[in-house]
Amino acid sequence: MKISIINGPNLNLLGKREPEVYGSQTFEDYFITLKSKYPQVELTYYQSNIEGELIDKIQEFGFSYDGIILNAGAYTHTSIGIGDAIKAITTPVIEVHISNTFSRESFRHQSYISGNAKGVILGFGLKSYELAIQSFM
Repeated sequence: MKISIINGPNLNLLGKREPEVYGSQTFEDYFITLKSKYPQVELTYYQSNIEGELIDKIQEFGFSYDGIILNAGAYTHTSIGIGDAIKAITTPVIEVHISNTFSRESFRHQSYISGNAKGVILGFGLKSYELAIQSFM
């Protein structure tokens, strides 16, 4: 099974950025934990702050992987292009958020991804990614 985790803007700052919201662990450290916990899954990880690069990765993996776990960060609430990319591919996508976006600012309540995703997992911290992996198994 091949699953790609794609993270959007500012998620490269996990461990430093707003630890009260996002925790103190870097994603790179967490990714090592995920890989050791799920050795039977070929996990890949990509992060970019650039919307077009995220769309390129979705398209690259969107016809050959078994699943994509996508945390598009702030682009979740602004990017019709990312939503359209998900609609265009055959690989199922799970939308993931570390925080509960509905308990935050009202602009975070809108998602251009959810309607095209297989499912949405939010509010469980980094564990949201593990729950997404489990949803593909």
